[in-house]
Amino acid sequence: MARRSAPFGARVLGRPDQSVRALRLRVQVLLTVMLVGTNVVAAGVVFLIASFVVPAPSPTGATVLALAIAVPTYVGVAVVVGVAVGTRLALRALRWATEGTEPDLRQRLAALRVPLWLTVMQGALWLAATALFTTLALVLQPDRALGSGVSVGIAGLVACGIAFLLTDFVMRPISARALDGLAVADRPRGAGVGGRMVLFWCLGTAAPVCGMVVASVVGVAGDDGARDRLPFTVLAISAVVLVFGLMTTVLNARSIVAPVSSVQEALLDVERGDLDREVVVFDGTELGSLQAGFNAMAQGLREREQLRDLFGRHVGRDVALAAAAKGVELGGESRRVTVLFVDLVGSTTYATRHEPGEVVRTLNRFFGVVVEEVDRQRGLVNKFMGDAVLAVFGAPVDHPDHATAALAAARAIAARLAEEVPEVSAGIGVATGDAVAGNVGAASRLEYTVVGDAVNSAARLTDLAKQVPGCALAAWQTVTEAADDEAGRWTRHEPVLLRGREEETDTAVLCG
Repeated sequence: MARRSAPFGARVLGRPDQSVRALRLRVQVLLTVMLVGTNVVAAGVVFLIASFVVPAPSPTGATVLALAIAVPTYVGVAVVVGVAVGTRLALRALRWATEGTEPDLRQRLAALRVPLWLTVMQGALWLAATALFTTLALVLQPDRALGSGVSVGIAGLVACGIAFLLTDFVMRPISARALDGLAVADRPRGAGVGGRMVLFWCLGTAAPVCGMVVASVVGVAGDDGARDRLPFTVLAISAVVLVFGLMTTVLNARSIVAPVSSVQEALLDVERGDLDREVVVFDGTELGSLQAGFNAMAQGLREREQLRDLFGRHVGRDVALAAAAKGVELGGESRRVTVLFVDLVGSTTYATRHEPGEVVRTLNRFFGVVVEEVDRQRGLVNKFMGDAVLAVFGAPVDHPDHATAALAAARAIAARLAEEVPEVSAGIGVATGDAVAGNVGAASRLEYTVVGDAVNSAARLTDLAKQVPGCALAAWQTVTEAADDEAGRWTRHEPVLLRGREEETDTAVLCG
């Protein structure tokens, strides 16, 4: 599985933020090593096939001498040309990446085509080798022409397959930079995952098997010695199929697994809550689209989470969760709730005597105390009204002991405001009753609110609370519905006649 320490699927490829100098050196060294290694492997395949696979008469002295001169000469020239031309071709197409400049569309596409160009170059070199050694055999020893052509041809196919896979691997850091910001519609059209798998099956399996068929036909049609060598020929070419077919398959599989593994690991990180997770897009096939799709999904989740957080900050986390679960619609429901109202005393006078910045900082400290204590008791800060706060316990989420929670919050707010925000004072009113809680407004602009006698009572108790010890005044009905531990912290106060009512309301204040 690709790890964060190897975002390109292998640590040898470095990190996405590596320096331009390190990237240039890494690509140049790895490409050179890969191209030389590919030619060495292919030369070994030629030796194996020519020596043990294709039935052919023993070479004459002239053939041995010609091969002794031609093979090392051509291999050396091919290696030099391949390394020089291939590396130069690659670096020219990748100049923008090694210089740290922003590429245009043409440069991006050229960088993505580098593995194909290098593979075509390898194919041209091995095609020339096939023609050269087949012609040499026809001139010096015609009976060996077929064996030479098959040997070099199969080796060339294997070399091209391995060269493409290794070059594509080395180019991942460059491909990632080229694909960054490149629209899907602008990506070069080519063989996808399915096409590549079929292609490499042809190179790693079909080509050696075709060589075995040719060797078998030659052996059967040849003399007795050739027929006697046929079982050994089949065994040898079977070994070639197993070894080089496996090599090609493994390299192809790794090229497919690396981007899938990067997405798999990133998905696990997202599942654990890391929404900032992104994967490096370094593949130009459907797998690259999968990587880019994951990044788009993660971006969408981040935006959704930001909207949810913003929504929750405006209307309250519980309201946001209820809206997400049930949908948003106009209307409400009747609930038994306890309402807590907090209002500053003399805020207008305080504002005229202090700088606006200081006033805002004081208000924020005041609101911070109220919000923390309401949240601690699982209430909802429903709205801020200038320098006042309306909080509800029991809506939109049921609260099994809303009266106790509201009284505990009122008591804690009164104590903390006196200690932490001494420059201002506030009245706190608490009342319990039936209310309608729900969304009001228009279809295009809703607001969650609570309407009912409990809200009006709490607001009016707040005005009266500013003249009582502790600055907190609760309806006695709330105290009777609270748990004994909390009710014992409040004591009965004188009845009051609230505006709009005909009967007095029994009240309670904090115990001295």
